[in-house]
Amino acid sequence: MPTPQVSPARLLLVRHGETVWHAENRYAGISDVALTERGLRQADDLAGWAAQRGVDAVACSPLSRARRTAQPTADLLGHPLEVIPELCEVDFGWGEGRTIDEMIAEDPEAVRRFRADAETGAFPGAEPPSAAAARASAALRALAARHPGRTVLVVAHNTLVRITLCGMLGIPLGRYRQVLPRLDNAAVTEIEVAGERTALRSLNVPTGRPDPAGGTDPAAGGAKETNRPQRAHQSRETHSTT
Repeated sequence: MPTPQVSPARLLLVRHGETVWHAENRYAGISDVALTERGLRQADDLAGWAAQRGVDAVACSPLSRARRTAQPTADLLGHPLEVIPELCEVDFGWGEGRTIDEMIAEDPEAVRRFRADAETGAFPGAEPPSAAAARASAALRALAARHPGRTVLVVAHNTLVRITLCGMLGIPLGRYRQVLPRLDNAAVTEIEVAGERTALRSLNVPTGRPDPAGGTDPAAGGAKETNRPQRAHQSRETHSTT
């Protein structure tokens, strides 16, 4: 008999809102860093976007910056918030809580290796990209299997999402920084998942009005707060180191 067709799930992968480490561009990793006021507004704007888009379920990383970004959507739509431990950000080991300049000052060769190939040159003590991609990919495929034919908003993290996308799309993990150089705060990347099949439908789509002030986000992501309209949205990055 023919194999039954699995209805694909639409997973809307969202990077959390801006955090208090954005101004210093520190690698947040597994550190539990709070959202800024701007990040809180981004979370509210995401909820409004999700209501218009249509979302059947909401899931997130256990870190507070992801949970706080996802909660307004869950509340507005009346969905329970499913917390998935495997969607936690990558542990950056030696790089955790540091800026790239601090790391270069201490060990420029370690930074050079990381920039050349993030898989073979991962920071000392860091979670290997292959391990992060494996745990998150399995979690997303399981989530899709629980919601066939439905749309699920998933709030997670900059590096984790990029590494996982590479793994699910067959892109070498060590090149995630070159292939996917940035994800904006509260922006959506949509994938379609059915079993082992993954299709990329959109990448880094903003969920609010553009930030006219611009900014950079090379590490944990972000830009300094500047004067802007009342409803401020995702920070703009010119490059990314994570």
